[in-house]
Amino acid sequence: MIDTHSHIYVEEFADDVDDVVSRAQQAGVEKILLPNINRESIEPMLALCHRYPGYLYPMIGLHPEDVKEDWEQLLSEMETMLQQPGNPFVAVGEVGLDFYWDKTYSEEQKKALDVQIRWAVRYGLPLMIHCRDAHDELLEALAPYKGTGLKGVFHCFGGTPEQANALLEHEGFVLGIGGVLTFKKSPLPAVLAETSLDRIVVETDAPYLAPVPYRGKRNESAYCVEVFKKLAELYQVTPEEVSIRTNMNVRRIFGVL
Repeated sequence: MIDTHSHIYVEEFADDVDDVVSRAQQAGVEKILLPNINRESIEPMLALCHRYPGYLYPMIGLHPEDVKEDWEQLLSEMETMLQQPGNPFVAVGEVGLDFYWDKTYSEEQKKALDVQIRWAVRYGLPLMIHCRDAHDELLEALAPYKGTGLKGVFHCFGGTPEQANALLEHEGFVLGIGGVLTFKKSPLPAVLAETSLDRIVVETDAPYLAPVPYRGKRNESAYCVEVFKKLAELYQVTPEEVSIRTNMNVRRIFGVL
């Protein structure tokens, strides 16, 4: 099992992050990928990855909700890190568009996303894409890059089967599926009924969106076991088969692993 999206470097884990990593290992989680959020999160993320080399893997990017007036300066600083030989980053992320709460910086979000998509192309890295209330705008942002070999994950996908099909027309991409799959009124079973297991990876988005039976609690990487169980049920295979096939998907997207 690989958790492709976890923020275990944030404050919510300050008191017990080593226990969190230990529980993930005991649960059978082989690797955990850590998307960046903003300037402040880079140092704690890298420090944690340094403590667990070969187990935790960092990404670099600016989360759409953190795109403000200074976005160009922040991206310049981040790209400088990407340009360093031997840097540890396995993807550009967490990037994207989020118009759910506030559209004040919607145009800046679009520009920042385009810059970071161009990083992915330039440096041969996958994207970890966050999208909320901006499906059409995301498709528009990706359209110019068809045929470039661009690949990545549509993180925490929660849309319709039609939206999933439109996104997956980008052949190098997969859907990131997490704890929402286990919720009673989740829309995801209908989406997955039309989606091959070969176009899915598993994630937690810890500390958010804990799966049943932990819903409402702090999420952590060990809990992705519940997502694998639910996927096995939906695809009528064993959890081990889900693990094998989704791990193959992870390695196809994140070649460095």
